Amino acid sequence: MGFSVPDAVMDKNLDEVALSDRLFLCSQQPATYAEAATTYNLATITLTAGDGNGDWTKGNGDVSGRKLTLAEQTGTGTNPGTANHVAFGVNGSSALKFVSTMTDFLVQAAVGFTLPSKDIWEIRDPA
Repeated sequence: MGFSVPDAVMDKNLDEVALSDRLFLCSQQPATYAEAATTYNLATITLTAGDGNGDWTKGNGDVSGRKLTLAEQTGTGTNPGTANHVAFGVNGSSALKFVSTMTDFLVQAAVGFTLPSKDIWEIRDPA
């Protein structure tokens, strides 16, 4: 007998990440919101929180299950350096919601950049 998890249950995890209204490009992996927002921060982008509100979209996974996609984002560097982690959090609550590695990305202070649309997290159906 196989296992099954309803989409609504998987979506609860994705919804939690989609509450994020801040994206931080970081020079190291942050363990806290403060580290993402200040210690390792190279750039911050303000997001519209919630699925379907413009920045976040939930949908069927590429392989199976469900996924969360972030729309293309533009920003401006605040500190020069190489970003190798992206972190998402909720301003005001200081909640860090999700951290991931990223391909090294050179950030220059006061220089604009564009991040392409990206699948942030895919939760596959259980086998």
